[in-house]
Amino acid sequence: MDPHSHAIYTEGLVKRYGKTTALAGLDLAVPPGMVQGVLGPNGAGKTTLVRILATLLRPDAGRAQVGGFDVARQPDKVRNLIGLTGQFAAVDEDLTGRENLLLIARLLELSRRAARRRADELLERFGLAEAGGRLAKTYSGGMRRRLDLAMGLVGEPRVLFLDEPTTGLDPRSRGDVWDMIRDLVAAGTTVLLTTQDLDEADRLASRIAVIDRGRLIDSGTPAELKAKVGGQSLDVRPAEPGQLAKVGAIVAEAAGSTGVPNERDGVISAALAPGVSGTEALAAVSHRLGQAGIDVTELALRLASLDEVFLTLTGGKE
Repeated sequence: MDPHSHAIYTEGLVKRYGKTTALAGLDLAVPPGMVQGVLGPNGAGKTTLVRILATLLRPDAGRAQVGGFDVARQPDKVRNLIGLTGQFAAVDEDLTGRENLLLIARLLELSRRAARRRADELLERFGLAEAGGRLAKTYSGGMRRRLDLAMGLVGEPRVLFLDEPTTGLDPRSRGDVWDMIRDLVAAGTTVLLTTQDLDEADRLASRIAVIDRGRLIDSGTPAELKAKVGGQSLDVRPAEPGQLAKVGAIVAEAAGSTGVPNERDGVISAALAPGVSGTEALAAVSHRLGQAGIDVTELALRLASLDEVFLTLTGGKE
């Protein structure tokens, strides 16, 4: 595999903190112009990986390249290519939104005129033009996150590292950030996204790497990972939670496997046994529910969720 053909490439990457091994020989190859998701439980090594790729840490062994440049031997060249947004918005609350962007632009050695032009472009792009003259301390959480993301784009990076970028955001603000990430990728930016929001990874990532204890344990598209963990499953949510057990018996018979109740959500899920047709199982459950006079608010046939993939591959650790 040619590392120079990838936006991000690591081979045998190792990082230790005393007796703790954060990365234990991690291999990762990310083609340009896509979102690469990185999933893993707390302590899996996700943030350590990002910090090494962003030249904030040196690896103890192995190699890592960004844009074809070695992060240890050519850090200045790597820094010219990248942007980084961490888990918490790193804005100066005592500056206005525009001043935050101008500060980053000047640190990147843009001329005053170019800095002003870039700041105005980003304020407009991220829906902050009207708020650009206000102090960042007056911004909502979603506005601060948008400003933080804009600050990471001042230098027009080819590769953007997003370390849990929507932590603490409400659903609307999170959706806004997702739309911005999609726009960046459409324009050719490569994004490495670490997240514990599995819905976020499913919606954004073209490929997902699942890491645990500093090692890559599986990778693929969301659909490929779901198919590896299991085939199709039936989900049924009765309108009356008290009928969960009765629905479970109906679902188990049609699926050929024991239904698993989620009492909190009021849903019965059952994986289809080998050889069981999803279409026939769905029709059988619908027919039996009708015969029993049981109303449902959800009846679906689906692949395994990323939640199930995550829990299966990492042994259920949080």
